[in-house]
Amino acid sequence: QVQLVESGGGLVQAGGSLRLSCAASGRTFSYYGMGWFRQAPGKERELVAAISRGGDTTYYLDSMKGRFTISRDNVKNTVYLQANSLKPEDTAVYYCAASTRLLIATTRLQYDYWGQGTQVTVSS
Repeated sequence: QVQLVESGGGLVQAGGSLRLSCAASGRTFSYYGMGWFRQAPGKERELVAAISRGGDTTYYLDSMKGRFTISRDNVKNTVYLQANSLKPEDTAVYYCAASTRLLIATTRLQYDYWGQGTQVTVSS
C-alpha cells in the first residue's frame, strides 16, 4: 500500500501560479504510476495529468495542456503539479492518486490509492 498526502493548495488570483505536491509513503514509490485529478463542486472528478512510473511518459487532458505540468521525483517520493495562468474555473479540490498499472493510467478507475485532496481557489 501507499499513503498519499497533498499540499500546496490555497487562494490565488487569476493569472497566478501554484505548485502542488504529493508526498508518498509506504511501498516503493517508483512502483506506481501517478496522477492528479480535480473535482469542482457539483462536478465529476476529472483527470488533470498522469505520469508513468519512471517519469518518462506524461499524459494530459486536452483542456489542461499548456498550463499544467506534472513531474515526479522518485528519490523524494513526491509527485508535483505545476499550475500556471490559473483561471477561476480551475477552482477545485485537487487529488493525487497512485496506480499499480504497468502502463500509464488515464482514467479514474485505473487508480488504486487516493490522497485526501488540497483545495485550490482562484479568485477573479
